[in-house]
Amino acid sequence: MKKEKLTYDTVIIGGGPSGMICAGKAAKNGGRVLLIEKNDSPGKKLLLTGGGRCNITNAVFDTETFLNNFPDSKKFLYSPFSKFNVRDTFNFFESLGLPLVTEARNRVFPETQKAQDVLNILRNYLQKNNVEILFKTKVLSLECANDKVLSIKTDCKKQIFAKNFVLATGGLAAPETGSTGDGLKFLESLGHKVISSNPDIVPLTTSAKWVHRLSGISWSFMKISFIQDDKIKLKKTGKILFTHFGISGPLILNTAREVKKLLKQGSLTASIDLFPDTDEGDLDKRVIKLFNKNLNMKIDNVLPEMIFKNIAHELLKLPDINLSGKVINSINREERKNLVKKMKNLTLPITGTLGFSHAVATDGGIALEEVDFKNMTSKKYPNLYLLGDVLNISRPSGGFSLQICWTTGAVAGKDIASK
Repeated sequence: MKKEKLTYDTVIIGGGPSGMICAGKAAKNGGRVLLIEKNDSPGKKLLLTGGGRCNITNAVFDTETFLNNFPDSKKFLYSPFSKFNVRDTFNFFESLGLPLVTEARNRVFPETQKAQDVLNILRNYLQKNNVEILFKTKVLSLECANDKVLSIKTDCKKQIFAKNFVLATGGLAAPETGSTGDGLKFLESLGHKVISSNPDIVPLTTSAKWVHRLSGISWSFMKISFIQDDKIKLKKTGKILFTHFGISGPLILNTAREVKKLLKQGSLTASIDLFPDTDEGDLDKRVIKLFNKNLNMKIDNVLPEMIFKNIAHELLKLPDINLSGKVINSINREERKNLVKKMKNLTLPITGTLGFSHAVATDGGIALEEVDFKNMTSKKYPNLYLLGDVLNISRPSGGFSLQICWTTGAVAGKDIASK
């Protein structure tokens, strides 16, 4: 079968958030733009963000403050953020008829609380700007000569030529959505330096069975310390979610990158303080007061007045506590003190992270020194644009990852349209 040859002004590989905003802006001045997506529809991962509500960005409007969340890549991001920042993201979506709301920790969501509405708005944006979309098509290779990308080959027997090419293929997080690192392989084949990927914003695993039995329970104000060689290496305070594999929630996800580094140095233990704003002496007084009111009751029915029932029951069954089933007036001073200490120092071994399939984002990607951030092009191939998660940018959860997509995609799209 003879290969079909097609020619466009711009070809964008990847129908995620960065690819879609880039495509719409690239086509603004009438350029012929093709968006290639290997799934049967765009934005598969976008629909998962923010628990299905789509955490569009983080409402920190001062660029310097916003970029402090990217300590390793901050110096590279000044240029693109001077051209498309958080305020521009608000203006972009609201101009398309999608009102936004700001919630706790400056997280921004569509007013409708539906990621599907964000995707619908973007699809309408592509249609309005006459972007052509090729679904169920996998790019096999990029063909280059004289420091330019000339064409791509696809699994649909199509060879597609263009003036500009855009890699918006994502990283390795949530591979079931199509993020399988295709773009990183292309970049390596073109001679670019690619930093290997690891799960970045990702839950932590533990072998502690009591944690697994608390799956689905969260505590909104805990302090967690990570201890190695009898020294506290890292501590954070906030909400922790217990799961069937370990611990999660925004606090844990945003700590995972530092924890991974510690795990490379040896075994690691986490210590949870259930009452971080109460010292041990005052907590003991609270327990004594509670016990004195309930002397003839079993502790299993009393302790839940202080902490969640499920947590209380697991705590009481721990081998070094072993108070489950005991009546309050049979608990001696040493046992009570031991219980109080445990509520301030509930330990669990950290065995690793959950991996790519459960990662919100991964680190790794093209070395930033090889990217021209004025327009998001490759320094080796000036007609090749690099967006979103193909860049080696580590970031916290809370809308920061999507903002990188909107910024890099918009800057590239505007540059293409200006040509």
